[in-house]
Amino acid sequence: MPGAQAVVERDGRVLLGRRRSEPSAGLWDLPGGFVDEHEHPLEALDRELREETGLAIEPTEFLGIWMQPYDGRNVLCLTWLAHPLQGVERAGDDLTELRWFGRQDLPAPDELAFETFVEILSLWRARNEDA
Repeated sequence: MPGAQAVVERDGRVLLGRRRSEPSAGLWDLPGGFVDEHEHPLEALDRELREETGLAIEPTEFLGIWMQPYDGRNVLCLTWLAHPLQGVERAGDDLTELRWFGRQDLPAPDELAFETFVEILSLWRARNEDA
């Protein structure tokens, strides 16, 4: 199952959302979601980010691919770095809350919705050590 997600960054901080539903309800999530069958992954990324955050984003760099177990299946998570372009920030769709986190105040691993986020956010943190 393909998915598209983003590490949305602004002013040295990253945007995470609190999940509304299972799996991992109440834990912090990267905004994103599933890619529809006839949809380009970047179109899915744009759609999902607007639905979940209210923001239009600009993908700036492809960060990598992670495999994530999700509700009895595996998701091929295509992950981009991105910056917000426009829109009014608001939690929508599958999220109850949005919050910007700096390098030093990222959620603990047990507060993250999926295990791959530990590696993804560690990579983001390392890339921003001088920020």
